Amino acid sequence: MANNPSAEKRNRQKERRRLANKTVSSALRTAVKKARAAIDAATPEAKELVKSAISTIDKAVTKGVLKRETASRYISRLSHRSNNTSTDAAQ
Repeated sequence: MANNPSAEKRNRQKERRRLANKTVSSALRTAVKKARAAIDAATPEAKELVKSAISTIDKAVTKGVLKRETASRYISRLSHRSNNTSTDAAQ
């Protein structure tokens, strides 16, 4: 438990930041999940959902929720899955 005013303030700041990060990471997980589901189902809007998910991932990096390399890995895997599915469907 915080015993001085500066520690109490630090706890308030930490809680605000935690909630902000939680909303960003939740939106990130939802966007990626929707994109993956659309790719697996081969729906017509899959490309648009992948683009939206990549944008959400980039925003999470900007806000400091994700590290740059982690985001790069997510984007790479999502793009790879999208590209492989679209070529399989064309053949």
